Amino acid sequence: EAQVGEVRDLAASFEGAKPRPDPGMPAGEFLEIMADKERLAEKVGRIGGYASLAYAADTQSDAATSLLARMDKLGSDVSNRTLFFDLWWKRGVDEANAERLMGGSGELRGYLRHKRLAARYSLPEGEERIINTLDVTGASALVKLYDKITNAFEYRVRAGGRAKRMTREQLAGLVKSADPRAREAAYRSLLAKYAGSAGVLGEVYRNIALNWGDECVEIRGYGSPISARNTANDVDDGTVDSLLGACRANRSVFRGFFRQKARAAGARRLRRYDLYAPAPAGGDGGPSPAGRGRRRYTYDAAVRAVLDSLGEFSPDLSALARRVVDERHVDSSVRPGKRDGAFCSTLSPRITPFVLVNYTGRIRDVFTLAHELGHAVHSLAAAGRSILVQDPQLPLAETASTFSELLLYDSMSRGAGGGEVRAMLSEKIDDLYATIMRQSFFTMFEADAHGLVAGAATVDELSGAYLANLRAQFGRSVEVSDDFGAEWMCIPHFYHTPFYCYAYSFGNLLALSLFQRYKREGRDFVPAYVDILSAGGSVKPELLLERHGFDISSAGFWQEGFDYVRSRVRELGRMG
Repeated sequence: EAQVGEVRDLAASFEGAKPRPDPGMPAGEFLEIMADKERLAEKVGRIGGYASLAYAADTQSDAATSLLARMDKLGSDVSNRTLFFDLWWKRGVDEANAERLMGGSGELRGYLRHKRLAARYSLPEGEERIINTLDVTGASALVKLYDKITNAFEYRVRAGGRAKRMTREQLAGLVKSADPRAREAAYRSLLAKYAGSAGVLGEVYRNIALNWGDECVEIRGYGSPISARNTANDVDDGTVDSLLGACRANRSVFRGFFRQKARAAGARRLRRYDLYAPAPAGGDGGPSPAGRGRRRYTYDAAVRAVLDSLGEFSPDLSALARRVVDERHVDSSVRPGKRDGAFCSTLSPRITPFVLVNYTGRIRDVFTLAHELGHAVHSLAAAGRSILVQDPQLPLAETASTFSELLLYDSMSRGAGGGEVRAMLSEKIDDLYATIMRQSFFTMFEADAHGLVAGAATVDELSGAYLANLRAQFGRSVEVSDDFGAEWMCIPHFYHTPFYCYAYSFGNLLALSLFQRYKREGRDFVPAYVDILSAGGSVKPELLLERHGFDISSAGFWQEGFDYVRSRVRELGRMG
């Protein structure tokens, strides 16, 4: 309560500067206003982050839900009271004075430049206030409703001769079972649950998409729904088009992998239920995939593996990850009501990030821990930055997390036997599919879905579009049954953050390029990598990466990543 009071006082004080902003003001006075803005952002980040984490820990708690709603309202109020300054900076300062005022802003220059870039899409202050206020009970409320409904789902799966109640996390493990009946049962249970609530979940999505289109395209004037996300990410539309085009052109890479899996399983082609089936046993006496699938890693062993693999690359980065663990900022247990999945949350440069995982001891969970601690390392590497630019732009946000997974894979595969290496490589290609091709086709579906919703499409029509998307992605390499039409409703990012998913494709393909450079240059590469992480969001992605020799606007850059994946698929094929 004391901190809520401090936030209100700081917001009132900042609002008191409303008559003060003037294009001709001294640069020092402008920087004082920016310092006030940073202090306010720190306070809001701390208490808003606390509410968000409490809700993630128990989404069924009325107290946590109420607190989150209250903090959302407070955030909206603060945003409205400080809105005048952003609008003044975007629209009320001529270019010459803007350059003068940015001249001494240091790391904030990129942030201020991006604000002015968005000026063409900003609205008068009164209209911006209305949007901020209504969002609390509009799109944000719909997202909470989606979470409330889906996090309460329980699944009944018949496996091993008897029916069991399972969480979604447990289902995620079952889809990698060595038993095809168990995989099918897990998917059928998941898809049936969402299909049974399609009327509500579909309507929630339709209204979120309508709200996005109405605000971003009709009111603000973005050229397309995805363009609004690209601008927020500070990446050019052309860069994203190049990325998605490369993904579309390289479908054959993963189709070849799926055909390999089908041959190894003695099938004509894979069913979609079998996409993540474990690799069959090798002929060298290595452990069977079924045995590997049952292997469990203790949480402490997982932590050691992640920290050791980071330490081989950079002891300093490993020490940053260790800080998160030592300060007990990892919530790893599986329990009812806890948010599904995993995330890393950075509240402020002054607070060690928090990590949420649902750890069950599978090898996939070890890699998930590496992924989220990679996010934490990225935040801590940029902790010397202002809170306004500490967080990297969304497409860069997946770089350190994916790079950490590649380091872990490299470390674990060196100590494994031949059969286990084959199984690990197969699973790694599964992961590359899931985080590159799958995510890019999610984005292509979203682009189609937003257009369909604008044309008053039904939920069934959205499901039909999703099925068409899957079949275009897999071609004849995978048999897709009609029940997968409901899968799009299982993807929280579609609801939480429209057009988020291409950031995974971006980050993974970028990480593959960075990792290949590391393998060529060794320790000499570490300073460049740390420089990319420590920049946070202070430099436009195209410019930051150009500084290190990467042209992310070219199709050739993205092709490098696919060439790496293709070489791994061929390597797996040679293993038999």
